[in-house]
Amino acid sequence: MTDADYEQHSGDPDRLDGAEVRDGAAGKHRPCATDYDAELRLHNEVLRDACRIQRHEHVLDIGCGTGQTTRDAARMAPAGSALGVDISASAIERARELARAERLPNVTFDQGDAQVHHFLPGHFDLAFSRFGTMFFHDPIAAFANIGRALHPAGRLMMMVWQRHEANEWSVSIERALRGREGAALVPETSGAFSLADPTTVEGILVAAGFTSVTFTDVRGPVYHGGDVTAALAWVCGFACTSDALKRLDQASAASTLERLRETLSARAGDDGVWFDSRAWIVAARR
Repeated sequence: MTDADYEQHSGDPDRLDGAEVRDGAAGKHRPCATDYDAELRLHNEVLRDACRIQRHEHVLDIGCGTGQTTRDAARMAPAGSALGVDISASAIERARELARAERLPNVTFDQGDAQVHHFLPGHFDLAFSRFGTMFFHDPIAAFANIGRALHPAGRLMMMVWQRHEANEWSVSIERALRGREGAALVPETSGAFSLADPTTVEGILVAAGFTSVTFTDVRGPVYHGGDVTAALAWVCGFACTSDALKRLDQASAASTLERLRETLSARAGDDGVWFDSRAWIVAARR
């Protein structure tokens, strides 16, 4: 998921009751930058290694959020540049603040939609994304637009989730939300899992003008918080969680919150709350 797909409950989950969730107390604010980056800390290392950014390269970060991945790219390309693009104005504002604080002269950020953003044609050596490409309304048009920003033989590298059933974090949260008899909440072909199927993704990228599409299996845990209380606050901010809870009456919401707490407690250890996950690194050439 992207930064823009996460919102976070503003209160204390230990005091959160069903009425608060139902009436919208959950999901009012975006998480701080460290939460999302902390969740994906291990994935970030894998993607950074796979990109193999060279010191003179010009790099485009799609769905950059608050810019950790963009700033990492800028440090790897001191004689080049890094541009981060995100649809969230508040995320871009924070990304710029962090880049100034870190004194990175070769990094810039644009607020915009990568599907239609006017990039400098043929400028970039690499376009990459950490879970920032799954929510395009028209993925073929979006990737074609990104492809036009790459020079001939430029490369695309993106990390996307594999199917819902392969991701313990998603399965566990869904089961807690729907209980024993509830309907499934996570369509396989939409949202965070829209790019889970390799055949579908290859078809999209080829139609958008890319070649040499490959998939690398990534297995690793995601971090949901230092303890159960922090993890519950984090999970209550997921769009799927807050939407589901707000549809329930007070008693049902309270029961669902207790199931969520039990689910998180089962995955808690001395180093925090972790869930297994599966992702793809998708690579292609322009």
